[in-house]
Amino acid sequence: MTERVGLTPAAAELLRRLVSVHGPVMFHQSGGCCDGSAPMCYPAGEFRTGVSDVRLGDLVVEGIEDVPVWMSGPQFEYWKHTHLTIDVVPGRGSGFSLEAPEGVRFLVRSRLFSDEESAELNGPATR
Repeated sequence: MTERVGLTPAAAELLRRLVSVHGPVMFHQSGGCCDGSAPMCYPAGEFRTGVSDVRLGDLVVEGIEDVPVWMSGPQFEYWKHTHLTIDVVPGRGSGFSLEAPEGVRFLVRSRLFSDEESAELNGPATR
């Protein structure tokens, strides 16, 4: 089954550490200015999603609860043709995202879905 979102082993390890301190977590990517274009990690339920937000899926990470990943509707329109992989890199992200004090930040790596993956997610293309 084609998934819209995944994560790297380094991001999974960081999530396990964050959950051990903060409890269950979630991601939201708004597509706004500054760090809004990066996936933001929040304690589960502390970021209110709205009716236009799209749930991309849940990340399955061994040892913790599944991590829901949300994206703003307008941002999803730009990214709906891509698979997103959440990764972690050195650097300082937003002060609102849970990883900020760790000296690292989450980021998204993307690739276009294949024709087969797109058909599975969206149905066959019509002309």
